[in-house]
This record gives sequence, C-alpha cells and structure tokens, in this order.
Amino acid sequence: MMQDTISLIKPLDTIAMEKCQIRLDNLTKPLNSLYSFEHLARQLSGITYNPRPRSLKKSIIIMAADHGVAAEEPCAFSKQEVILQRIHNISQGGAAVNVFADHVAADLLLVDMGIAANVPPLPLVRNEKIAYGTKNINHGPAMTREEAIKAIEIGIRVAAETIKKGSHVLGLGEMGVANTISSTAIIACYSQSPLTELVGKTADSSSDLFNKKIALIRHAITVNTPNVHDPIDVLSKLGGFETAGLVGVILGAASGGAAIVLDGLVTSTAALLAVKLAPQVKDYLIGSHFPSEPAHKASLDLIGIPAYLHLNISSGEGVGAALGMSLLNASLHVLNDMKTFGDAEVPVAHDGPGALKQDKSVKDE
Repeated sequence: MMQDTISLIKPLDTIAMEKCQIRLDNLTKPLNSLYSFEHLARQLSGITYNPRPRSLKKSIIIMAADHGVAAEEPCAFSKQEVILQRIHNISQGGAAVNVFADHVAADLLLVDMGIAANVPPLPLVRNEKIAYGTKNINHGPAMTREEAIKAIEIGIRVAAETIKKGSHVLGLGEMGVANTISSTAIIACYSQSPLTELVGKTADSSSDLFNKKIALIRHAITVNTPNVHDPIDVLSKLGGFETAGLVGVILGAASGGAAIVLDGLVTSTAALLAVKLAPQVKDYLIGSHFPSEPAHKASLDLIGIPAYLHLNISSGEGVGAALGMSLLNASLHVLNDMKTFGDAEVPVAHDGPGALKQDKSVKDE
C-alpha cells in the first residue's frame, strides 16, 4: 500500500500556479507586499490544480500513542492520567483544539494508535491501537519494522477516508507521553546540530533534567544504530506509533491532492520522514508555528519549508495546525476578494522596485 500511495503523488500544477501569480501581481497592492499570504495562495493553487481555489474543506487528524521510554521519567504515570483526561476532553468538545477547529470550520478526529491504556469508545475517537505504547528505546527498538509499516498504512487509510469525505486540507496533531524524546532522537539522526542545541530547555527545567534527556537520546541512538538511509528503520527503532501514523497521513494526503498543515515537533518529525520516503511530499507541506522545541525548527530547516507564526504556544493536539489553517483562509480571501487594478480602476505607478503593476489580461477564472 505504501509504495502504491507514493507512486500516486503528483507534482504541483505549475500552470495553475502561474495563473494564480498573475492575479496576485495585479491585485491593488505593491508587488509581493503580502508575501507569505501570496506564497500560500500560490501553493494551494498548485495543490488543488485550480488557479483560484476558494473555500476548502478542512479536517484535523490527531494521532495518539505513548512511548516506552516514558519509563525513564519518574512522573510518567501522572502524565498518562493527564493524556486520558485530554482525550475525554477532546471527545466532549472542551479542549483548545476543539475551539480552534471550530474557528476554522475543521472536522476533528483523534486516532488511538497506541495509548498505554484502554480508551473507551468515545465521540471523535477512532481505535486503531497497535500496542499499549512502544518499547523503551533506551534498551532496543521502539517497534518492529512490520508494526511501523502497519501504522503508516493506517495513516494512509485515515487520510484517504477523510479526503473521500471532501476535505482538501488536512491538519496534523499528536498526543502521547514522552513523544518529544522520541522525535528529538529522530531529528538528531539527520541534523548536524549537537544534541545540546536540539533538546529543549524550558525555564522551569533543571540542568540535571536537561543533561538526562541528552544522555538518554544519545544512548538510544547508540543502542539502536538506526540506518539514516532507511527512514523506516529510523522510525521503527526510535519513533512512535503516532509518528508512524502521521507519516501515513502525510503520504495519503499528498497522494490524494490535499494540503498538509503541520503542528509542532512530532508532526514535523513525521513530515521529515515522509519526505525522506517521498521527496515530492515537500510541496504539499505547510508549516504553522514555531513551538518551543529547537528540534522542531531543525526539522523544518531540514525539510526546507517555512513556519509563519510566533505565538509562544506549546499545547500540541493540533492547535498550531488549526491556527495555520486560519492563514490559509486569509490567503484565499486575498486571492479572491481583493480587487485587481482593472476591477478598481486604480491608476498604476511607474515601474520600479515595489511598483504597482497592472496586467489588463487578468480575468476571473
């Protein structure tokens, strides 16, 4: 399934993007003055094969799973209780991601890929549990290669079903205990930056905790010897079921012609692995915000895509993806609702840096 999905990923429609750019250049503003919004509008036109996309249906998919490496953390049990509470809160519509998903009119789905507890049947929650959390990467591989591929294929299936229901923009979210350790370990396999620059150090974390995280990640990489030329090997040895599921969602979304809006570190880690598996996926990826983890920025840099929002939030769950979707809404309003010089009968300035430009050939698509 995975290779068949990858084979269906098409390049963006450059003709649609060129037509989109012509309209953007003829809107009543200085050239390129709404740079990021123009970039997003052009990208969406290429993804949708439409030079003037309008309202696009949106969904946010949250992949949830726990990590065996949480056994190294003394407060793992209390964190597990919090995860279950958060799942119930999302299912009841009371979480931050519910609020922001409503704000951008996005459907919401949480997929239990491997929470280390029994999650009862709940609204908005889908059970695809592979195991009760991964194994401890401090002692060996997180999962088998077969489990990693199974999780990817679940993600592909979830994306395909979501697109079939009409969504053209898929936002990503995650949830789980100790997933930042796992994700940072994966990023460290590909980044040239030292671990001291990849591991996040919050204001309330001690030097001992910071050093412990670095030692743990270094040991996990040494014990597992992941093959960086084989992304599935890296994923199975250091990753999580939710990360693998997100890799599948990304591949499935790209193959189905849907834009993919990232959230924080775990989603950008999945995106990096997806790009390693299928480089053409990059064109479908849209960064949202800059969370506190430096490994997240390293991941975006490795992929080669920007993020747009500096909001100092770290809630996860897809909140950043929802906020990124609001930028997509704004970019489509720019494309469709601003007037061109021809529409507004605005006089055009002389040519020069930042000059206004008019092309009388621009017409509504």
